[in-house]
Amino acid sequence: MVVLVALAAVLGLFLALLLFNPRHRKSGHKGKAQAGLNNDKALKSYNKTEVSLHNKRTDCWIIIKNKVYDVTSYVEEHPGGDAILAHAGDDSTEGFFGPQHATRVFDMIEDFYIGDLEQ
Repeated sequence: MVVLVALAAVLGLFLALLLFNPRHRKSGHKGKAQAGLNNDKALKSYNKTEVSLHNKRTDCWIIIKNKVYDVTSYVEEHPGGDAILAHAGDDSTEGFFGPQHATRVFDMIEDFYIGDLEQ
């Protein structure tokens, strides 16, 4: 009986860890690999001029709600094609929250977070 209770407790703990541990997107994009690196950059601040320099397909940063994201590795994967480049190096908040995006993008975008926009 004690063994069953202990086994149930261990199993419960394991399930709780699975439920409350944040998961990363299971895609081939490089953003997932960068997610660990982004934790080191989370405290970094960028000004609009610096962000504006990253405005190409091969170097694409965007601003969403005063947070800066390096989406370079996602540009080719973007289901909306080159629409992601319309505001490369600039504020993409309005487009990001448009009706064309499924709710999963709100979880995905965090994989690309590199810092905050200076106010």
